[in-house]
Amino acid sequence: MSHQLTYVLITPHSVRKGRTGGILSRLISQSGLELVGGRFFNPSEKLAQGLAASLNEQELTAHYLNSDSFFGEQRQLLALLFQGADAIKKISAIVGDDESMDGRGETLRDIYSEHFLIEVEEEENADVFYFEPGIIAPTTLQEAQEGLALLAAHSDQEGGILDVTSEFAEGTALEKTLVLIKPDNFKFPNMRPGAIIDLLARTGLALVGFKVQNMSVAQAKEFYGPVLEVLEAKLPDGRIHWESIIAFMSGARPSEYPEEKHAHPGTERCIALIYQGEDAVRKIREVLGPTDPSKAPHGTIRKEFGQNIMVNSAHASDSKESFLREIGIIHIEENNFKKIITS
Repeated sequence: MSHQLTYVLITPHSVRKGRTGGILSRLISQSGLELVGGRFFNPSEKLAQGLAASLNEQELTAHYLNSDSFFGEQRQLLALLFQGADAIKKISAIVGDDESMDGRGETLRDIYSEHFLIEVEEEENADVFYFEPGIIAPTTLQEAQEGLALLAAHSDQEGGILDVTSEFAEGTALEKTLVLIKPDNFKFPNMRPGAIIDLLARTGLALVGFKVQNMSVAQAKEFYGPVLEVLEAKLPDGRIHWESIIAFMSGARPSEYPEEKHAHPGTERCIALIYQGEDAVRKIREVLGPTDPSKAPHGTIRKEFGQNIMVNSAHASDSKESFLREIGIIHIEENNFKKIITS
């Protein structure tokens, strides 16, 4: 079996309808592959046409990519990268293609695509055909290679953290906030990362940023720096507890890891998400629940997936100021998506 890199596109319609979590759950758990990258795009006509030309085995999808449904105004297209043995075949089988959209949930296209023909008998040639694939993936090595090259080439200018202010009523006070889906959700390929995103979707906020993150020891130390003082004031072994948090997030205890390696990417994986909307900080933290999962209300993320105060599934910024500090530490704008493809 060959080790491959492939991509998945979650269409603007699916992103806007809050379907990202359900799609991601199935992709990770069913494929057993590694999710190694993700980036939002506002695709240009040039990128759309290039992707359409690369998918020469999928005529309807190519037509969709050349339509106004895919590019033009502000579009929230999410591109994901998966890596592993026979990745192209595995992902393609889970996603489906133009010929496999009429089953009962066997593929993601079965569940999330929308397509129908309306015949208008009164007028000649007035039939209406609607096609929205929901999710797109290459089916061959050539399609994957061409698509990956296009996404990498356009990722700087057309990718990153989007701003969807235009989607909200004029005068709405908008803010952004950060969520980290923590390493305890990535011990093996499972549905938890997608399920967390699915629960976050009920806030009605726009998901506008996505980055797969391997936090370094240095980043974890800075990120959780404010926690150290609190722990040392409350506990005689507060620093030991703090180092456990750093190890949980990065994979190494600072005191046991060579200083010169503190800036290297860690061994533990997170997903960093950016949400935008009215009262975003409060809404996200409400769905997340208290730090201690045992005290969290039913239906919150930490009640569903958390184990204890440290291994509690996800982090969310507690203020607009914290959001700005935290995204600076993890370098949210860094284009590691392109780096993964080109390397």
